[in-house]
Amino acid sequence: MIDPKLRVLQLVAHHGTVTAAAQALHYTPSAVSHQLRQLAAELGVDLVTQSGRGIRLTAAAATVLRHAEVLQAQVERARAELAAADEPGGSVTLCGFSTAATHLLPPAAATLRDRYPQLGVRVIEAEPARCFDLLLAGDADLALLVATTDTPPASDTRFDQHPLLDDPLDLVVPSGHPLAGRRTVTLADAADEPWILGRPGSTYHQLVLTACMAAGFTPTIAHYADEWDTGTALVAHHFGIILVPRLARLHESWPVARVTLHGEPAPARRILAATRRGSREHPVLTDALATITATATALHPPPRQPNDQAE
Repeated sequence: MIDPKLRVLQLVAHHGTVTAAAQALHYTPSAVSHQLRQLAAELGVDLVTQSGRGIRLTAAAATVLRHAEVLQAQVERARAELAAADEPGGSVTLCGFSTAATHLLPPAAATLRDRYPQLGVRVIEAEPARCFDLLLAGDADLALLVATTDTPPASDTRFDQHPLLDDPLDLVVPSGHPLAGRRTVTLADAADEPWILGRPGSTYHQLVLTACMAAGFTPTIAHYADEWDTGTALVAHHFGIILVPRLARLHESWPVARVTLHGEPAPARRILAATRRGSREHPVLTDALATITATATALHPPPRQPNDQAE
């Protein structure tokens, strides 16, 4: 319903290079360049100019992009209206970061599969930045992601972003650790501990660094672990401590204590649901979001405190 060459221009603008846009679209760089030239010829304007070894979008390209966003949103509204008037068919793709892909997306996908027999449902696990790429490229329809400093702002007219929940971060320490027996623990109380973080550049790494700095300290990083299981295993063997989101489930057999943090700021990650602008009212996505919200609520009770376990 919309010229695919406009989507190519949108991806080039989003990524800043032809090569990155080609990767997101599963095209070759030469195919992206060819479509840009075709679009420029059809419109009778220059869309890109050389800038050193790269390219720069022209003022005409900015004008085209502004109108393309309006067209894309209108197309999404039309699809939503058509789906509401008839049995939805075709396919839908849900994507999200690891915890969401484990705990939130499968129930939503199962709901859609059972409610819409004619609908093909697919789930993709992806980092937050990749989720936005998937939405823009049309490879996903709904994304669950963690808000970070790299997340597009709420004012970005390409997306509808809906705050889903704030997922508190719990401190995980070895059993018998002094912090495990205290009634009230703040993040600053753990400032002198060795920390286990995700690899630099990961969402988890940024999340923990931001939380610690907000509490007034920079953590001493002893080890890197991207998976909660790996990090918790290191904690169990007294290699350090970690922050774990409330939604993450840990093995109960490991000798660790999960401690609720208090004080201001109490660290949490904000989970967002994102769709392309105009598609949020699609009945399939509405049903998916309803199931995701209900599942998140059911999975989100506060952890038991050490004092409660002793009673």
